[in-house]
Amino acid sequence: MEIRVVAGDITTFAGDGLVVNLFEAARGPAKGTPQGATAAVDAALGGALDRLIRAGEITGKWGEQTLIHALGRLRAERVLVLGLGKPEELTADRVRAAAAEAARTLRKSGARRIGTLVHGAGAAGLSAGQSAQAVVEGTLLGLYRFTRYKTNDDHAKVVERLTVVERDARRLGAVREAVWRGRILAEAAIAARDLVNEPGNTLTPTELARRARAMARAARVRCEVLGPPALRRLGAGGLLCVARGSQEPPRLIVLTYGGRGGGPHLGLVGKGVTFDSGGISIKPAENMEAMKGDMAGAAAAIAATCAIARLRLPIRVTAVVPATENLPSGTALKPGDILRAMSGKSIEVINTDAEGRLILADALTYARRRQVTHLVDAATLTGACVVALGTVNSGAFANNQTWLETVLAAGRAAGEKIWPMPMDAEYDELIKSDIAEIKNTGGRKGGAVTAAKFLQHFVGETPWVHLDIAGTSDSDKEKGYLTKGATGVMARTFVALAMDMAAKK
Repeated sequence: MEIRVVAGDITTFAGDGLVVNLFEAARGPAKGTPQGATAAVDAALGGALDRLIRAGEITGKWGEQTLIHALGRLRAERVLVLGLGKPEELTADRVRAAAAEAARTLRKSGARRIGTLVHGAGAAGLSAGQSAQAVVEGTLLGLYRFTRYKTNDDHAKVVERLTVVERDARRLGAVREAVWRGRILAEAAIAARDLVNEPGNTLTPTELARRARAMARAARVRCEVLGPPALRRLGAGGLLCVARGSQEPPRLIVLTYGGRGGGPHLGLVGKGVTFDSGGISIKPAENMEAMKGDMAGAAAAIAATCAIARLRLPIRVTAVVPATENLPSGTALKPGDILRAMSGKSIEVINTDAEGRLILADALTYARRRQVTHLVDAATLTGACVVALGTVNSGAFANNQTWLETVLAAGRAAGEKIWPMPMDAEYDELIKSDIAEIKNTGGRKGGAVTAAKFLQHFVGETPWVHLDIAGTSDSDKEKGYLTKGATGVMARTFVALAMDMAAKK
């Protein structure tokens, strides 16, 4: 999509649809009166908006949309009035969601060229730049569709151009920079969504590595792909053993951005199981098709690293993605087997469907060998986290409170909700093995926590946060800037985290 930023009078925009907004006033006869650029549009429409407000058909309540045909009074064919709710409750994430819903509504009406205000700038402390970035992120994310394997007439409706109109020419530079940044962030999440939505027969570990290399090349990021011989030399027993049941060879994908030297070195690790049947401990058939998305953490890490490079952030980043399938066969990993991870630690396998933590153990060890100073991993790791937090929040588990707070703040900036979970030492008792140093599952009780405690054995003293995205990596419906299917969760949070670290540096 082409995105333009212009300064001037919103009423002069020529296109198929124009998006303006209205706040919900608290009380009084002037409740919901159009202000600023919306008032100028209302005047051009002969007071039509004001009349609808007085009639109670437009209230400004959060989520409200009213589509009006301009009938030649404007150069835009349609005007969409967005309700932004109470000014004091406005957030950047609400702007994202409102922009997404507006874009979809106008696309359904056949609009190809959309103009928009910078919604809510100045309200609740939001700057014009923050609002402009949110508008672009929301629009691009809300219009996302995965159409590679399906064509129909509805997909012919495409928004080709978005024009962001800023009234104050003095803010034009800041708004343009924010729009550029918003586009890169949205495209990171979109790239992650594309990877997660691919079927398992297309996106094998080899194909994931090929796509990561292509994305890295475009972003000028170094990409290394390690196959079985190199993994054997490294002693990557976790990744190699999980891959034994598949005819597809495993891959360890390593992306590197930034030069040498001091300062923070961010390590991003993402679980890359391109299809997870559960292995010998096979999953129920119902909904198993969704297990093509068991590499959502990998998609976020790859997409985020490329976005960080596109933003030219002054920070070093190493992303490590262990990629494999988890399938049953005569050579597959079995319950009761003992393997030795890259770190040298022995692991008793209780359940082969607890494979994600086995491959992440090697990836975390490898990231530490690359001398990262801070670690964060994202993984669709446990159904237990879905039971605990549903599909609203990702779970966060950490060994360092300061680093946890930094990651939580990055999630808030991206609008991706994260909830901190306990990591009490008592949970370690549940994963002690009688015949190895550790076992890969502690049973049903506290399953999300014991999975994180398992991973903690492989991070040492490095500040680390584990993000369990099992409940948030996929959406079963269209809402706000989420569309049905993959969400691309944590791609934007990872970028926001790097932005924060670079700013502090």
